[in-house]
Amino acid sequence: MSEMNFADYQISEEIQRALTVLKYKSPTEVQSKVIPLALENQDLVVKAQTGSGKTASFGIPVSELVAWEEKKPQALVLTPTRELAVQVREDITNIGRFKRIKAVAVYGKEPFKKQKDELSQKTHVVVGTPGRVMDHIERETLALDQIKYLIIDETDEMLNRGFIDEVEAIIKALPTDRVTMVFSATLPRDVENLCHKYMKNPTHIEIASTGVTADTIEHSLIEVKEADKISLLKDVTVVENPDSCMIFCRTKENVDTVYNELNEAGYSCERLHGGLEQEDRFAVMEGFKMGNFRYLVATDVAARGIDIDNVKLVINYDVPMEKESYVHRTGRTGRAGNKGTAITFATPYEGKFLKAIERYIGFDLPETEAPSSQEVARGKAAFEETLNSKRVVRNNKTARINQDIMKLHFNGGKKKKIRAVDFVGTIAKIPGVTAEDIGIITIQDNMSYVDILNGKGSIVLQAMEKTTVKGKKLKVSKAIK
Repeated sequence: MSEMNFADYQISEEIQRALTVLKYKSPTEVQSKVIPLALENQDLVVKAQTGSGKTASFGIPVSELVAWEEKKPQALVLTPTRELAVQVREDITNIGRFKRIKAVAVYGKEPFKKQKDELSQKTHVVVGTPGRVMDHIERETLALDQIKYLIIDETDEMLNRGFIDEVEAIIKALPTDRVTMVFSATLPRDVENLCHKYMKNPTHIEIASTGVTADTIEHSLIEVKEADKISLLKDVTVVENPDSCMIFCRTKENVDTVYNELNEAGYSCERLHGGLEQEDRFAVMEGFKMGNFRYLVATDVAARGIDIDNVKLVINYDVPMEKESYVHRTGRTGRAGNKGTAITFATPYEGKFLKAIERYIGFDLPETEAPSSQEVARGKAAFEETLNSKRVVRNNKTARINQDIMKLHFNGGKKKKIRAVDFVGTIAKIPGVTAEDIGIITIQDNMSYVDILNGKGSIVLQAMEKTTVKGKKLKVSKAIK
């Protein structure tokens, strides 16, 4: 059978165009099985491991199926963490960019009013954590009557975190005439029960991989005393000399210790754990994606929700207590068909955790020796050179799809009785510009933002400096963000 291509699916030219820019070439296994059925509005239960490309497997059909004209949300995606909510929102925005799909992320620890204002605009897809979604439903700031698609992502993790009651309450509040898709790395009994209770004859899709971890990852184990871990970490990073690396610790105290040690040794690094403010956590994740630093030291908070195709090395500085965490941590590497390396440091007392992990993944972690002093000495020069050069990120999807887009800021909005159609009508009359060149429009009380696509931003900016909108002269500038 010849290899499938995204062009073989019944998807619009706008979505195809975005997929080309995003360099989605041929569908992964989960995408080739899910997309055709999702486009036919079937209920699906999908068992697929992290890093298999599942966000696009629901993001593509949802972006295709929602009606652009409808102002109220038509799809709701539930995720267990804020990081994942932001990642999924970004992916759907990118896929739906040329169809002008507006996706909004709602989660705790961010001002409710900001989200309420966003939800009062035309919104196609809402991505959120169960607690905050429930909050919006109870306060009637999230309209549910047009929801036609419910996607529950990382369902096993959702239930692990004790969100079952909120998830059920949300499901009960939604229209019954909808399509439901459940994605989970594992299918424990409570996930099965949830599907059985709230879905209509779902099709079960299981992505058989070579076990629960991707076969593109090379795993190994080094035994070490707790006191020797830092020096082992430095030796391993010199010998491996990764372009990018994530180091996972069990506690935020360990993250801080490792981060301080590496920082002092001149490593280009940052840290991520639950003790940081949400805004700082997002800034760190964004910085890692953009290539601003090479090493990220983190607790399991970052094991889900970081989608970077080129993390070369994952180090488990501490053995994870939960076997599933091993899969989620190491799944940050070896993504999208790339090769990756996962090295676990184990102290002599962690045997029972290791046994549980090995039973779960279906193979023994091969033991290797710590690097010799000769190997470290040999690798030193190349390591220093990498350390002093900037990391090049070749696969920042968002930067790619945004390179031809300029966001314009206008100093007028709802209070001046200005609507989205007023901007479309005015901008589409500019010579050389059509309605196809206008992207997402966001109108607030006293200001508005308009995305101009296809590299036409400067033409529109220049023209709008002397053009009125609905008879009103508005100040226009390139938006900072």
